[in-house]
Amino acid sequence: MVHFVGAGCGAPDLITLRGHRLLQQADQIIYAGSLVNPALLEAAKPGCVIRNSAQMTLEQVLESIREAEAIGQTTVRLHTGDPSLYGAVREQIDALQSEGISFDITPGVSAFSGAAAALGHLGGAEYTLPGVSQTLIVTRMAGRTPVPESESIERLAAHRASMAVYLSAGMAGELSDRLICGGYPADTPAAIVYKASWPDEKTILCTVGQLPVCAQEHGIQKTALILIGEYLRGTSSHYERSKLYDPSFSTGFREASQ
Repeated sequence: MVHFVGAGCGAPDLITLRGHRLLQQADQIIYAGSLVNPALLEAAKPGCVIRNSAQMTLEQVLESIREAEAIGQTTVRLHTGDPSLYGAVREQIDALQSEGISFDITPGVSAFSGAAAALGHLGGAEYTLPGVSQTLIVTRMAGRTPVPESESIERLAAHRASMAVYLSAGMAGELSDRLICGGYPADTPAAIVYKASWPDEKTILCTVGQLPVCAQEHGIQKTALILIGEYLRGTSSHYERSKLYDPSFSTGFREASQ
């Protein structure tokens, strides 16, 4: 049996209870060592085989799983954040299915959630503020690996929705230019969140136009999420009150009282 487990975005206590239990029970843990907090490996039982997939190919990962399966052992494939985002899990799952190897998936806290929480001095960031945005775009810049042309930063920026950009901190200048070209004004609020929930977490508030300067000043080239949108403006006067708790609004659980 193979358990794909989301490790969360950094702090070891952000893994789910189920994920932690599976780590404790695993005979083999294959973890994404480039981003997963190694403190999570302290949950492993004595004798557990631990492998760092940052130093492995897909074929080597699959062979390690096959070896464990052959002797009836359980593998935890520990991915950073949530496995469904930039985790390269589908290619692993397809291989397991073709060989009849059972698996399941345990979700985790993704970096966009950790980054929103890290902006505590704003009261936390709410991506879906009423009257501001009801859409969150999760994307990345094209780099050594491409993105579909229809999902270019310029095309996505045209929506002027809330945006969380992964894997792009080292291209802050190009990202800024493309966001502005696509439709975000240069003074649109932005934030750089470095290693959300880790002990060395950093949060930098700026604007879309200031992204390259701020990234350079703080020496941020990787392991950071870039957030863009009016939801970051940080004032209580620029959004509408939610209807969810509005006394004049009826829901399936209560009637309007005004």
